[in-house]
Amino acid sequence: MQLHFTKMEGIGNDYIYFDGISQEIPMDKEFITKISDRHFGIGSDGMIVVLPSDKYDFKMRMFNRDGSEAMMCGNGIRCFAKFIYDHQLSNKHVLNIETKAGLRVVELLFDGKECIGAKVDMGKPIINCKDIPCTYPKEQMINEPVEIGNHEYHLTSISMGNPHTVTFVDDLDSLDLNKIGPEFEHHQLFPESVNTEFVKVVNDKYVKMRVWERGSGETMACGTGACAVMYACYLNKYTGKKVTVELLGGCLEIEYNGDTIIMSGPATNVFTGTIEI
Repeated sequence: MQLHFTKMEGIGNDYIYFDGISQEIPMDKEFITKISDRHFGIGSDGMIVVLPSDKYDFKMRMFNRDGSEAMMCGNGIRCFAKFIYDHQLSNKHVLNIETKAGLRVVELLFDGKECIGAKVDMGKPIINCKDIPCTYPKEQMINEPVEIGNHEYHLTSISMGNPHTVTFVDDLDSLDLNKIGPEFEHHQLFPESVNTEFVKVVNDKYVKMRVWERGSGETMACGTGACAVMYACYLNKYTGKKVTVELLGGCLEIEYNGDTIIMSGPATNVFTGTIEI
């Protein structure tokens, strides 16, 4: 059986997209890890499937490259919305999308008639430890010292529908994320593991970050991570409510409107194809 797919990327965070409405898509670990492999498969940070929703316009299911299912992905949902428009599954310019993290409202961005990206209401940031979840012995974890791998880091932990912890550093380039990333990801403070963002503040409107994503390792970009970084910067009084976040793959515009966090950024087709299963 042949399956049609589109590989897409949002500032380098790349996924393999399938229309799960017109074709039946395997969602087992073996299939996902095989197609995500960058040497023997299509190559990606994981797989995202478009499905019908009982409550909203569409349902998004997304999987990391190790086959584990994720709650949400900011870069992924922008590409998800573009996929829907480009494949004429809907002509709406604003989509209500069901995710495991809840409803996300996505407004498409255009250059003429071409959809080039999206603006996403990413929802309210969550900072109560029990809801992240995080077992730190305080109600919130904001700039708290924690020893990880024989080094003390100050952590600010936030959920954007998935768990994040943010630490501020002076130098991003010298970090060995392949070594320290797993130490954060699997730390006992985070019972569901955690995505970790390492941040250098450039000024009160611009920050740089690298990210270690649970189940995927270091990636070029993480949309929910950029939102967590913006809010952590705001909580720690490094920035205001509107910030440009530079990731390895490019920049995202993140704004806190006092209630929810709004993310704007590009969505790009890489290539389309078919795979035999």
